[in-house]
Amino acid sequence: MMRLLLISVFIRFAGASIGDIKIIDVNNGIEKDFSFDKRFRPTWSDLDKRPLPEWYDKAKIGIFLHWGVYAVPSFGSEWFWTNWKGNDNNQKYIDFMKNNYPPGFTYQEFAPMFTAEFFDPAAWAQLFAKAGAKYIVLTSKHHEGFTLFPSTRSFSWNSVDVGPRRDLVGELAAAVRNESLKFGVYHSLYEWYNPIYNQDKDNKFKTHTYTDTKLWPDIKQLVNDYKPSVIWSDGDWEAYDDYWRSTDLLAWLYNDSPVKDEVVVNDRWGIGIPGHHGDFYNHADRYNPGELQDHKWENAFTVDKKSWGYRRDMKINEIMSIDELLYQVVSTVSCGGNALINVGPTKEGTIIPIFQERLLSLGEWLSINGEAIYNSSPWFYQNDTMNQKVWYTCAKATYDAAYPTRQPDDDDKVNAIYAIILTWPDKSVLALGDITPYLYSGTYKVEMLGNEGQYLTWKITDGVSAIQLPDITTVKSQNAWTLKFTKK
Repeated sequence: MMRLLLISVFIRFAGASIGDIKIIDVNNGIEKDFSFDKRFRPTWSDLDKRPLPEWYDKAKIGIFLHWGVYAVPSFGSEWFWTNWKGNDNNQKYIDFMKNNYPPGFTYQEFAPMFTAEFFDPAAWAQLFAKAGAKYIVLTSKHHEGFTLFPSTRSFSWNSVDVGPRRDLVGELAAAVRNESLKFGVYHSLYEWYNPIYNQDKDNKFKTHTYTDTKLWPDIKQLVNDYKPSVIWSDGDWEAYDDYWRSTDLLAWLYNDSPVKDEVVVNDRWGIGIPGHHGDFYNHADRYNPGELQDHKWENAFTVDKKSWGYRRDMKINEIMSIDELLYQVVSTVSCGGNALINVGPTKEGTIIPIFQERLLSLGEWLSINGEAIYNSSPWFYQNDTMNQKVWYTCAKATYDAAYPTRQPDDDDKVNAIYAIILTWPDKSVLALGDITPYLYSGTYKVEMLGNEGQYLTWKITDGVSAIQLPDITTVKSQNAWTLKFTKK
């Protein structure tokens, strides 16, 4: 892959930091700048020059938590309120309320029932650590407008004034960091029934009263009080980015906020922005393209296939199996993305056992195979051209902050190639195509993670490598298996 790098190093003191190095990468027309005193202008062309903070690309695995007043009815999805009361009001929700609540019952009356009496932030954080997650993203506010922190602009519609009477964001942030995990927040830009927002909307977004008096103060309070490493924006699709003042906000985040050197943001900052601007791209919910992307991206998906928030009416066949979960994780990381895995807590503050089981199974798998996931980079191939059940990653000796999703080039030293097998092959013989030239050279050795030291044999016929795997009863991994290729 051809790329042009111009590197200037200014040594100010022994052991110069990344802030002393300027790197301009004009690959794909995008410049990146690590200058010590670089300030970003509030324009997309300048904001796009900011390099991705290294921690995010290396982390690979995150946990997403959709938690709010919608956990009380816990019916249908986290869009309960607007599905019940919106312009396209859904008869299923209308009937649910008619059959279970008195006439005249309002959505606001659910808030005191959002009790969180069993919320144990330390236990949650320990679960997430055991699941192998490296960062956590909590909904600080969903589209219903209810905040899980004591918003100074949301009187009586936040978790301290009503319901739990606890600062849920603050408690979880402290617990997560105690487990050495990164903490982030999801924040909806819009609110369905906020009269200030709807007045701006009626004015065709030519006024910015909601942005200036509600949205910005809330986000600045979150950043200053909780110092999140991730700002996961959503609810942007009704207005253009100039209404949200998105570039002004990001310039403040990157230049002057207390998290300016670490924070990462997604791409949901207004009509036309997703997939074009942001530290990482989400594109759309459950986005998994199955092929390498030229910009860092994230696959945010749900263990409950039907909803992001907890719902009592879910069925077991609507819950991802561990094999389905591993497919999302492995294919995502192979193609240069991060996996953000969502579970919805209950109104009492618990994570139900089936969600815990899936997360712990993932953690057990990562404890054996994580070497092929964490800190990995995309290889020359992603999905093997002859075996669709195998995905590749690799380990580079050095990290490319300017272009973290690129394939190796001539300047890279690749310490290992990993082939992750999602289905155990017949007769324990794995057929691969893309690895064949490397095995044919005779300079590689092959072992299975979890069974280190037991080197495998192979035979090459007509460009196909047939690798003899160990007896399946002797391998440590239970659901997917990783072969590690290293030079002798």
